[in-house]
Amino acid sequence: MLQINHIRENKEEVLQRLALKNFKNPELIDEVIQVDEDRRAAQQEQDELLAEANLLAKEIGELYKQGKAQEANALKEKNGIIKEKSKLAADRLSEAKQKLQEKLVEIPNLPHPSVPPGRSAADNLNVHQEGDMPKLTQDAVPHWDLISRYDLVDFELGNKVSGAGFPFYKGKGARLQRALINFFLDEAIAAGYQEVQPPLLVNEASAYGTGQLPDKEAQMYTIGLDNLYLIPTAEVPVTNIFRDVILQENQLPVKTVAYSNCFRREAGSWGKHVRGLNRLHQFDKVEIVQVAHPAVSYDVLDQMKSHVTNLLRKLELPFRVLKLCGGDMSFTSALTYDFEVYSAAQQMWLEVSSVSNFESFQANRMKLRFKDKNGQTQLAHTLNGSALALPRIVAALLENNQTTDGIRIPKALQSYTGFDVIRL
Repeated sequence: MLQINHIRENKEEVLQRLALKNFKNPELIDEVIQVDEDRRAAQQEQDELLAEANLLAKEIGELYKQGKAQEANALKEKNGIIKEKSKLAADRLSEAKQKLQEKLVEIPNLPHPSVPPGRSAADNLNVHQEGDMPKLTQDAVPHWDLISRYDLVDFELGNKVSGAGFPFYKGKGARLQRALINFFLDEAIAAGYQEVQPPLLVNEASAYGTGQLPDKEAQMYTIGLDNLYLIPTAEVPVTNIFRDVILQENQLPVKTVAYSNCFRREAGSWGKHVRGLNRLHQFDKVEIVQVAHPAVSYDVLDQMKSHVTNLLRKLELPFRVLKLCGGDMSFTSALTYDFEVYSAAQQMWLEVSSVSNFESFQANRMKLRFKDKNGQTQLAHTLNGSALALPRIVAALLENNQTTDGIRIPKALQSYTGFDVIRL
């Protein structure tokens, strides 16, 4: 959530930067400023009435001490009228605060000045690409045929037990999943992240704190009876560890990593790009989260990018890094880099990670703050990244490493899988 003072004092800059995100409701900025003026007027009125009531109370006390009960009672009547006015002002203030909050949460985060303009993924900027494209034999097949041939994943069984998009991983397919999870966790721990195992359900306050509510409510599974939500990513519970927390400056950055199942209702349309493991309702992901000092948060973002880069290098996958244009960014992000791996049999790029800096947007919603060396309280910056999401990594690994003798396992994973080739 943007800070109202920044909006009020930098209206034109806010509008210009929001235009990068193709923000379609610029009049909302004027509405927010007007509601804030109403809030401040109600606050001033209430403060003045309370001050006057306090002065009268002292005067009434003195008059009683002096035995001037008649004059004191007259002032008590006047003070009662002032208190009634104060109550009305307090009601107006409470209403204005609520209205201001409701309007502020409709405004997306401001994109960083380096965000390129654009309306869709087609306008994203390719900032880095590396790795050799696999050369497959003519009889190479996409991963959905490979997992059937080698009996690694069972979609029909998942459909029977739960529904489409909830697969069973079997045998070496399950072992590969576990190997990737442990590999990603170990790499993050070696990089200084503390591992946590978060709950898979969060309450409304947590979903609101990281920006899933009210923007992405339709994408989450809801446990209606208990008003809980299945997490779309470990970002939600992990970042909310710090909701309503005041850290000390010397505690920053706080680095946390978590593995979790992730649940997303919106599975997309039919077609090649959503077949097999390309898009699921339930999938596994390792998430890295940092709480950082505002002065260095973009250095932290670069470090997180480097971490994901090293993971993909060790997995021997060709990949590229895209800086998202304004039109393809999330509601909450200030700057996002997407990582995509090349899937040789499908001949397409598959997104496997997003690494983002949210600046103070989430922190303001969660009241996540820190005390600087001068004892002043400031909002922290939050960042997160997928390190990594498993389904499309598995798809690319299977496709890119298929040979006539089986599916080769990258060297970095072999100590985790316990085998170097998946054979029939």
